[in-house]
This record gives sequence, C-alpha cells and structure tokens, in this order.
Amino acid sequence: MNALKMAIPDLTYLFIKNKDKVHYQTSVAELVEHAIVNGEGNLSETGALAADTGRFTGRTPYDRYIVRDEVTEDSVWWGNVNQPIAESSFEYLFEEIGTYFNDREIFVRDGFAGADTEHRIGIRTVTETAYQNIFVHNLFIRPETPDPATTPEWSILAAPGYACLQPESLGLHHANFVIINFKRKIILVGGTGYTGEIKKSIFSVLNYILPLQKGILSMHCSANTDVNGHTALFFGLSGTGKTTLSADKDRMLIGDDEHGWDTKGIFNLEGGCYAKCVGLDESKEPQIFRAIRFGALIENVGFFPGTRVVNYNDISKTENTRAAYPIHYVPDSVILGRGGAPKNIFFLTADAFGVIPPVSLLSTAQAMYHFMSGYTAKVAGTEEGIREPKAVFSACFGEAFLPLHPMYYANLLREKLVAGAIDVWLVNTGWIAGPYGIGRRIKLRYTRSIINAALTGILKESTFRTHPIFGLRYPMSCPDVPDAVLDPVQLWPDAQAYYAQANQLAKLFIENFKKFGKEVSDEVLAASPVTLESAFSV
Repeated sequence: MNALKMAIPDLTYLFIKNKDKVHYQTSVAELVEHAIVNGEGNLSETGALAADTGRFTGRTPYDRYIVRDEVTEDSVWWGNVNQPIAESSFEYLFEEIGTYFNDREIFVRDGFAGADTEHRIGIRTVTETAYQNIFVHNLFIRPETPDPATTPEWSILAAPGYACLQPESLGLHHANFVIINFKRKIILVGGTGYTGEIKKSIFSVLNYILPLQKGILSMHCSANTDVNGHTALFFGLSGTGKTTLSADKDRMLIGDDEHGWDTKGIFNLEGGCYAKCVGLDESKEPQIFRAIRFGALIENVGFFPGTRVVNYNDISKTENTRAAYPIHYVPDSVILGRGGAPKNIFFLTADAFGVIPPVSLLSTAQAMYHFMSGYTAKVAGTEEGIREPKAVFSACFGEAFLPLHPMYYANLLREKLVAGAIDVWLVNTGWIAGPYGIGRRIKLRYTRSIINAALTGILKESTFRTHPIFGLRYPMSCPDVPDAVLDPVQLWPDAQAYYAQANQLAKLFIENFKKFGKEVSDEVLAASPVTLESAFSV
C-alpha cells in the first residue's frame, strides 16, 4: 500500500469521524474492483464499467435547491429553477448524511473545476459508491499531487442510499434532493445515484462564482479549435447535435459541455466528457465510441443477450444512457483545456416546426435574444399518441443551472461580442420542407457543410435575405448545400401554411420572454420576432 493511500484526510468537518472505511484518491482499477465486488456494475467487452444508477436515470430539477441566506438573498434568480431552502433544513440534512457515511465504506476524491489555474476551484467529493467515484475522477480535473492535508474550497456529499424521512417538514418535495450552500460551500446530493447531479451541481456553483465574482462568462457549450487557434463554440440543448458537430476529426476538442470565457480566451471547466450514447454508432461518432474503454463509465445501458457487448439501441432502462471518460480519451483533444477567444459561435436548434432557416447570421442584439431564449423543439412521438412538435426554451441553453438572472449572462456575452470580431450563427439542425410528420430533418452532411463554410468565412460572403417574421438574415448559397435547402419557405408545398406556422412559433418566443420580467434591456426586446396576422400574403 503506497503512502498516498495510507494518508486519509480529516473529514470531521463533514461529520465523518470513522477513517477505517475511507478510500482516498483510489485508482480507477481499484475502484472498478470495488464496484464489481459490491454489485454496482460489470465490465463491458471494451473494458468500460457498466453501472446502473438506480431509480433515477436523469436529473430531477424539481428537487434542486439553493440555501437562502445573506449571501444569496439578493443575488439569486429565485423561482422554479432556483428553489430556496432554509439554512436550518440544510444543517439538519448535512449532519444526517455525514452521520450516515460514518457507518459505511466511502470513497473520497479531490479534484478541480476549471482548467485555468487562476479561476479554478478545489472540490472534495465523498461518494457512497465506487462507480460515482470513477465518474468524479473522469469529469473533474485530476490533480498531479493531491494533498490530503489540505481541505479543498468546496465539498460534495453524494449519498444515493440516503432518503429523507420527513421531506415536507424540511421544505423538500421528495426524499431525494440536491442542495447547494454558497455560504458553507457544501453540496448535498441525497437519494439519487445519477452521477449527472454531481457534475451539474458544480456547474451551477461556477455559474454563480465566475460571472458574479470574476466577470467571467460561464457557458453550457462545447468548444473546439484548429491548428491556427481559431476557436468555435457550440450551444444547444439535448438532441440538437452539440456533441456530434463539435467532434470534428479536422479540429481539436477543448471540451464537450462546460466552459468559461475570460480575457485570455476559452477554458474548459471539466476534465472529461459525459456523452449521450443512445444509438451510438462507431461510423458516425468514432471519437465517442472509441473512448468507451477501460477507465470509462457507461450508465444504464443494456447488453446483447449472453454477451458483454453493449447494445446502444437498448433504451429499456432509459433513453438517457451515458458515457463518462477523461478528455484525453479523445484523440487530439486539447489536454490543457484552453483555447483562444472564439471567432464563431453556433446556437443549435432542432426546430420541429420547420420554420427556422438552416442557418442565419445574428446581430449582437439577436444573439442576446436567442441566447436568452435557448430554443429547440421536441417531438412527443409515441407519448400518448401525441405527435405535434413542442417548443422548449432553456435560457442561455442551460436554464436549470443558472443561479443568476439570464440577463446577467446575456450582458456578459454582449461585452464579448462588442469587443471582438465574432460571428454568431443560429443553425437549425431540425426540420425543413414542413414540420415534423410532413417535412424531413435536414441532412447531417448539409449541416456540417454549413458549419465548415462559416468557419472558413465563405458563408459570410453569400447574399443574405431577411425573414419577415423573425428578422433573421439567412444566406442564399453555401458550398455543397442546395440553394433551396437554405430558404426556409421554398421547400414548403404551401407558402401560406409556412407563414402561419412561423407566426405561431413567433408567439411562443414572445410568450416565453415574459418570464424574464423588466430586467430585459430594450436592445434585446427589439430583436424579438413580430407576429403578423396577415403574414400569409408576405
């Protein structure tokens, strides 16, 4: 046993007094052994650990809280996203979980969030299970020389086996919860084994600290760069192609999900990737497929009968199957996690209404408006026979993780856009030639051609037309893309039906923006779409 394993940090500040069952900074190989022995998972054919996260296979946003105190009272954007909880409730649950851990084998790991050493925060994560600790190892930045004698700035207690017996009396909705305490710098994750709660709770912390205390724009986006240092950002909700489009064999991946933007450029907030793997195919997403090897964690997947071969089309447990792996598992990734300021920013939307042009070049005000809107659309599919598209709006493409008012982040974006020569593009990876059920989804190769043309500057040289309802300026030509595909109305069989649909979507945008209240600037409001009751004759 090496000296590092023998040195156990003092955990009494977390109400954990028993050191006999504490595993500190355990190697991944040993964690895999613990997980298998404890019945948490099995090795897949490629060597990745396949674990089930239990009852919860995704986040439960309705069970996330922020402690309301003198630190957060006047700064947090309170509401359905940021639900308040009393300090007394937090203190009770804090001691409860610490005491709960005293009688159990636990895994402790120190790491960082933030590739920029000037802005990073130290994190100590205590997990009840070994598979959770593998996730922490993969997703947080790994220290070269961890020091058990030093207490990191933040601590996370993740106890999936703990259930609150009196949730209502403590101000909770259910027995499971995620609670962030900015004054104590403690995060409690109780009653859920879904590892994404660990990752996103720290992202929520950074979305408070970086903008409010350091003036740094924190972003829910992927980022890549080329050999010339030309960085691109990809914002988008689930299913819009953020991971797929940023994983480009001709460019280097900086990070797939969370970044900060300071005066020096872009920096990754994480040390790994957490990719959706439903329908994963090596031919379409080779980087992700090949990263799922020993040391990686795959969650809630199924195997082909009688084998350890993962069936990525098996959604019997959840459609939210995931793979977590270190960033260096991706070939030619930027291990240091930094890149220059972006030259191109892409807002990705899968518009199932078939209204948004395949690509539009946004003004600064439009960029702020669509950033705050965070629009995409989902199709209910077989859910109770419903097949109409449903608009989804998530402010700044990550509303569930924003402790501050979205206008705060939009203003920081505005400062960046005004200061640099940056092009912002709205890219529709969804439907053309009609809505879902009538039209068709735009081909991936067309979207890749659009992205490439934007990155090289060719797309900006095109002739542009302005949309009469959304005010979007969209190009009339792009290499390797038919001209008709670029015009949102041209492929529709009925122009009047198109404008009627566009009018309805515009109303949804306007209605959604009402939730931001009076804090929205006139500049941003001026970029809103207009509703034209007689638009059909345009």
